[in-house]
This record gives sequence, structure tokens and C-alpha cells, in this order.
Amino acid sequence: MVLIHLKSALTSEKNDEFLFETKTSTKVDDLIADIVSIHNSRLRANLIVETVRGLSTYGLMKKPGLDEETSGNIVDPSGLRTCNPPDEQMVDLLQQTAEALSEYVAKKQVDKKVALNYREIDEKIGAVRDAVAAAYPTGLPEWEVTGLALEEPLEKLNLQGSLTESKASLYAFNKEFVRGQLVSDRLGTNEKTKVICKLTLKEAGPPPREAIVSEAERNAMAAFHFKRLEELKKLADADDDDYLNSEWADPKGMKRNLQGLQDIKAPGLHI
Repeated sequence: MVLIHLKSALTSEKNDEFLFETKTSTKVDDLIADIVSIHNSRLRANLIVETVRGLSTYGLMKKPGLDEETSGNIVDPSGLRTCNPPDEQMVDLLQQTAEALSEYVAKKQVDKKVALNYREIDEKIGAVRDAVAAAYPTGLPEWEVTGLALEEPLEKLNLQGSLTESKASLYAFNKEFVRGQLVSDRLGTNEKTKVICKLTLKEAGPPPREAIVSEAERNAMAAFHFKRLEELKKLADADDDDYLNSEWADPKGMKRNLQGLQDIKAPGLHI
């Protein structure tokens, strides 16, 4: 399988990355559609996780326009929720399913070499939906953002960085995948290919090139340069006559060596 390391050029988030597997025989149109689906699903998943964490911790959102009193011993920092969460068992269920979804779509999956697929994301979102239904069997109020995140069409959520398949472009090595062709037309026929690709809008043109030196490498180089400067500074500040204190600069050192007196110590003197 061809392993694609996908980086989005649609947002400023450095963590907006994931892995995706495909075949060289895949149509470029299908590849773009699959990648866009996962990209958008990750955005929805992140919204769901955020809202479910708020729901499980601080309860339902207050009805807009009404100054509802909060209850319980907790305080919602945003002031948007009632501070009346469900019972402890339901809280655990909500948080467990939300955390499972969060971990699956997280950027750290790249480091673990875990490729994402749309079906798995959809199943984990479904698990969160079931947990919400169990915690609130009568349903969520229409103003509760958790329900909107779970059920509303993507275009109505206005998520930053979301896009439609028809407006998306995919690039590798700063060259675009051409619709109507196969993946092999762009990457060759080696099924073990690993490549970094960038997803962007058609109208935006080619995305910025990848930096030749990574941030970690730049930091290491800067640290080495600083250490070297410190060493040179110490040498420059050293006394020009410091070398006279060195053993090799002793004018009588050779004579003592020849006479075998170099290591003789005075009786009772311990150095």
C-alpha cells in the first residue's frame, strides 16, 4: 500500500496531519474524495470531543436568551452551561467514548504510523452518539451544541478548514495530482511508496514547500552554535600567561624527568 502523510495547507494548525493508505491503481478523483472525507471528519470529531467534554463536566447548555440559574458545586468558566452534569456512570461513558475518538484522530497517530480510515472515525463518532443518547434518553435540547456537532450537515457547522471534494487539490513534491489520472501516474507503480502530500484549495495554487531542515534540527544547530560561541568567548577572555601554569611549560620539567625526580613527593605530604 502507498502510505500518504497528509498535511493540510488550509489552517495554521501544525498538528493538522494524518496518514492514509491507498494503491497506485486508485483514481486520483477517488483518492481526493477519500482524503477530504477523512479531513472533514477529523474536524467534526474534534468539535464533538470538545463539546462532549463540556457536556460531561458542566451539563447542558443554558437556553439562549434566558438567565438560568446554575446548580451544583461546580462552576463553568464559560458561563454557558447549567453546571448540572449527568450521573457519574454516564460521565465516565461520555468521557471514555470522547477520549477514544480524540486519540484516534490525533496527530500522534502519525508518530505511531497508524493510517486513518473514514469508517473507523464514523464508528467512533457513533459510539459517542450512543453514549449521549444513554446519558440523555429524552434527547438534547435544540440549542445544545453537542447535538449539532453530532447531527448537523458539515456545511452548516462552518468549521474552519473544511472543504468540499470538488474544490480540493492534492500536491506532492509541489506538483498537483491530476484528476482523471491514476495515483501511479503521479507516484509510479511502487506499492511501498511513502510520500508527504498537502491538501489545499484549487484556487490557492501550490502550497508552500516543506522546510529542508526540521524545527528540531534547527534547534539542535542553534544550541551547538551557542555552545561554540561560549567556548570561543572563554578562550578570548583567558589570561595570555595561563599556559605558564601548565606542566608542559615548566622549564625544569625535562631535567627532573631525566633525573627521575618527576614524581618524588616530600615525606608525609599527601596530594
